[in-house]
Amino acid sequence: MPTPRLLVQRVGPIAVPLPAYQTQASAGLDLHAALGEPVTLPPGARRAIPTGLALELPAGHEAQVRPRSGLALRHGIGMVNAPGTIDADYRGEVAVLLVNLGQEPFVVEPLARIAQLVVAPVTRVEVTLVEALAPTERGDGGFGSTGVR
Repeated sequence: MPTPRLLVQRVGPIAVPLPAYQTQASAGLDLHAALGEPVTLPPGARRAIPTGLALELPAGHEAQVRPRSGLALRHGIGMVNAPGTIDADYRGEVAVLLVNLGQEPFVVEPLARIAQLVVAPVTRVEVTLVEALAPTERGDGGFGSTGVR
């Protein structure tokens, strides 16, 4: 089976690097900030950071935009909607919704690696209304119902 192709178009005035895997076993492709100048995120602030890219995903796939763990650990930088989903029929510019959950202002530098893009197959389902669902041992136990150990 051939490797699926991700088609990428640069959009906007900033020539960003193409998404790239950083190691042979990486699951995510790095996305860069398409900024002409640094942007400061004060603590508690959130902002859509452009990537300067539009995508054409393979049929039957989605792209998930995920935070970078190093930014989260060192600076408290996350994403408001992690993971963000890019549908296969979306053709607009991809933006990353960064949030500063840290205690210090964070500067997003031009071309900084700000997120990861994971391309994954999508299973579509047929929705069927039923009167009852099959029972399970857990049942309707929600948050924390399985304990911590």
